[in-house]
Amino acid sequence: MGLEYRTISREEIFKGKILTLVKDKVLLPNNNEAEREIILHKGAAAIVPVDDEGRIIFVRQYRHPIGEELLEIPAGLLEEGEEPLESAKRELEEETGYKSSKIRFICKMISSAGFCNEIVHIYLATELKKGKQNLDEDEFISLERYTFEEAVEMIFDGRIKDSKTIAGILGAKQLLESH
Repeated sequence: MGLEYRTISREEIFKGKILTLVKDKVLLPNNNEAEREIILHKGAAAIVPVDDEGRIIFVRQYRHPIGEELLEIPAGLLEEGEEPLESAKRELEEETGYKSSKIRFICKMISSAGFCNEIVHIYLATELKKGKQNLDEDEFISLERYTFEEAVEMIFDGRIKDSKTIAGILGAKQLLESH
């Protein structure tokens, strides 16, 4: 039995291309009211591409909100009406130039539940074949390949910090070791 929260009202503060900021008035379990600022997000898909040598293909790109380049798995926003698996396949080819004939679901994760409703659907791609890289005009990406052992080491020494990438690496490792 969970505690009961109820939204009393919602005010839209900002609507952009990838997110909407709202302010909700909520009724708490103790009957007090509180305000919550929430980012509404359409969701994303990410994919862990593993080549025939067992190495993960990463993208390195600058992330303006934190002011640095991050090593990440390929990922992107869900387009209107797009299923997460289709988004993951699209992002794999657009960002890395590879396609996969074997894609398996790993998990879905909530990226930051304290203020955002974004859900990221994460997949594993193996049996990669060369396709055509097709970056957006504002994407500047370099590709890097690391073994699972190297990637896990980079998680624990702080070189990999992105949450979807951490979840993807650890989930893919578990999935591959259990099958």
